[in-house]
Amino acid sequence: MASIDKARKVLEYLEKMGMEYQWIEHPPVYTVEEARKHTGHLPGRHCKNLFLRNKKGNRHYLVVMEDSKTADISRLTQKLGEDRLSFGSERRLKKYLNLEPGSVSPFGLVNDPERKVKVVIDSDLKDPDTIYFHPNVNTATVGLSGTDWNRFLDKIGHRIRYMDFD
Repeated sequence: MASIDKARKVLEYLEKMGMEYQWIEHPPVYTVEEARKHTGHLPGRHCKNLFLRNKKGNRHYLVVMEDSKTADISRLTQKLGEDRLSFGSERRLKKYLNLEPGSVSPFGLVNDPERKVKVVIDSDLKDPDTIYFHPNVNTATVGLSGTDWNRFLDKIGHRIRYMDFD
């Protein structure tokens, strides 16, 4: 039930903002490879999302990148000027974005009104035709137009840092 509520909150947010979306239901997926089996045929940009923390645990990051790219955590650590980055724990993910492992997505930012999570997005995702994410659950995928993706980022109010992941 809680997972349905999480997805409903995302859809209500999108509808309230007048954003159109495509809804694709599928079995639970936990990896990019599993997701590709169900949504890889859809035209547009497919993403992977990482929830990271710094060494002290006082800064948290949501990293959004194309699913075909490799996340070089060491390089990302240097670019962000951190001492070390690692994956945030399940407890931290729940605390900051109210998400479960396997459902990390930019839509989790609707659960961070205090904007405690810093957002880093792949430069190649600035203006996609269509872009896909989990709606805070891993049993569905939502597609947005590039225009609505950028409107979402603007409305959510987090400062966005674009970065080249090539």
